[in-house]
Amino acid sequence: SYGSCDAAVGRQAPLVPRHPMRHPEGHTEGKSMTDTRTRGVWVLRILSALSLLAAGGIHLFLVFTGTGGILGVMFVLNAVAGLVLAIAMLILRGRLLQLATVLSLLFLIATLLALVLALTVGLFGIETTWDMAFVPETVIIEAIGIVVLAVTTAVVLRSPATAQHD
Repeated sequence: SYGSCDAAVGRQAPLVPRHPMRHPEGHTEGKSMTDTRTRGVWVLRILSALSLLAAGGIHLFLVFTGTGGILGVMFVLNAVAGLVLAIAMLILRGRLLQLATVLSLLFLIATLLALVLALTVGLFGIETTWDMAFVPETVIIEAIGIVVLAVTTAVVLRSPATAQHD
């Protein structure tokens, strides 16, 4: 790896080369810190989008399998919001990406909170139990999504240059 020989003999080598060495075939050796950070932000954005799609997909599946009335309407709206936010996570940049990450995090928190309320005290007169279809899976998926989106939001808000130039 770059600079490992220098480190072995006690000299301090730069951690990130200004210009990666190029092989005659055009391959680059070593990656800059910015490339690694940009790749990491993209991985988080993709995982966030998948989390949003999974949460929305569960709600849409429940509508197609019989959930109706006001709950069915709320589930459809949840699925649409999940899809729109997932697309936003993948196509937006800069300040709009920062806004999308915050809104996505708040969306999943609100979705999980609504389920917890339905499980405990009821929500809009609707009560849910743990043995109903996909309740445990939904809690797990939404909790994981919240963690992923919290990390994504922190990274995107802390590195505006990365979010704008990826």
